[in-house]
Amino acid sequence: MAGLFRNSPSHLLTAESVTEGHPDKLCDQISDAVLDAIIAEDPEARVACETATTTGTVIVMGEITTNCYVDIPAIVRETVRSVGYTRAEYGFDYLTCGVLVSIKEQSSDIALGVDTSLETKEAGNNGSIERLGAGDQGIMVGYACRETPELMPLPIMLAHQLVRRAAEVRKNGTLPYLRPDGKSQVTVEYRYGVPVRVDSVVVSVQHDPEVSHDVIERDIKSLVIRHVIPHHLLDKRTHFFVNPTGRFVIGGPMGDAGLTGRKILVDTYGAGFGHGGGAFSGKDPTKVDRSGAYAARYIAKNIVAAGLAEECTVQISYVIGVAHPVAVAIDTYDTGKVDEQTLQDLVQKHFDLRPGAIIRDLDLRRPIYRQAASYGHFGREDLGLPWERTDKAAALRAEARIRAVEDKAKATG
Repeated sequence: MAGLFRNSPSHLLTAESVTEGHPDKLCDQISDAVLDAIIAEDPEARVACETATTTGTVIVMGEITTNCYVDIPAIVRETVRSVGYTRAEYGFDYLTCGVLVSIKEQSSDIALGVDTSLETKEAGNNGSIERLGAGDQGIMVGYACRETPELMPLPIMLAHQLVRRAAEVRKNGTLPYLRPDGKSQVTVEYRYGVPVRVDSVVVSVQHDPEVSHDVIERDIKSLVIRHVIPHHLLDKRTHFFVNPTGRFVIGGPMGDAGLTGRKILVDTYGAGFGHGGGAFSGKDPTKVDRSGAYAARYIAKNIVAAGLAEECTVQISYVIGVAHPVAVAIDTYDTGKVDEQTLQDLVQKHFDLRPGAIIRDLDLRRPIYRQAASYGHFGREDLGLPWERTDKAAALRAEARIRAVEDKAKATG
C-alpha cells in the first residue's frame, strides 16, 4: 500500500466498486460502446462521448469527428439490454427507454493542437508519432504493488470481485431475484503496510420486492462474500453488511441519475491512491486522460514485476498540443531496489510517452474499451489488455543489474 502507512502497526484502507447495472457504470459502458463502434470503422476518429441517464431516459452527447456512421440509439439499447435491464418492472428497460442524441464535431481549436504538435510546428517534423499532440493538459497516474497477483491493491480487487460475483449469480440464475444495480465496499486492515485481514464487507444488491431481507443476507454471505474473500482474511471480528437499509428494490436510473466518468476511483486503484482527476470512458486514445493513464500503469507494473520496487507510483504531466510530457515522476515509497534516478533513466529509455507512441506501442486504436468500462480498467488479466503486459520487466531488470555493477565499479575504482 502507499508508503505513508508502512510504519503503522494498524491502518484501515477501504475501497468500493459497483456492478455494471449501477447508473454511472451504465453510462460509462454506453460511452465506450459508442467509442468501440466508431473506432472499429474509423480508427483515426476523435471521440469525446458523454452519457447521462435518469428515469426512462438516456442522453448521449459530446464531440465526435469521424468519417463513418454508427447507429447510436441501437448501441444504447443493446448496451442496456446486455447489462440486464430487460423488463419494465425493473424501472428501466432497453425497449422503452427514451434515447436522445446531441453530437457535434470536435472543436477546431482543440484539433489544432492534436493534429499538429508544438514540436512539429517548431521543427517541421512530419513523422506521425511526433506530429500528434496531447489532446488535453492533465496529470495521469499509474500504480502497482505486490499485494495481489495482478499487482494491484487488495481492497479494490476484492471489491471488484464481489460485484462481479453478484452479477454472475444473477445472470446464471443462481439468484434469480437479483437485479442489475449494486455496490460493494471492502475495508482491509494493514499492519506495517501488509494486508492481514478484512475488517468489514458491504454488499448492496437490487432485488425483487417479494424476497425477504433474511434470504438475501443469507445468500449473499454464502454465495458471494465467502465465495470471494479468502477464508484466512476473515475472522470473528469481521463485520458483514448486506443491504444495510433493509431494502433495495428501486435501483438503476430510476433510483439515481447516472453520468459518465463519475466512478474514477472505482476505475483505477481505489481511495488512498493517486489520481490525476480525468475520467476514461468515451474518450479516444488521443485523450491523454486515457492513454496517459494506461501508459503510467504499464510503467509502474513493469517496474514492480521486474523486482525493482515493492510498489510504485508513476505520474505523467502533459500540455495540450505538446507531444512530450512536461514531467514524469516516480515514487517507490522507499521500496526501490535501485535509486529513483536510475528508474527515471530506465523509463526514459524503454517507454516513449508521446501520445502517438503510446497509441502505437499499446495498439490503442482498437475496439477494446467497453469491456473495461465495468469492474476496473487495471488488474484485468482476464481481458488481455495491453497496458497490463509485463513485457518490459526482463529488460528493466537486466539493465538495472548492469548499472548496479557499473556503479559499484566506479565507487571502488
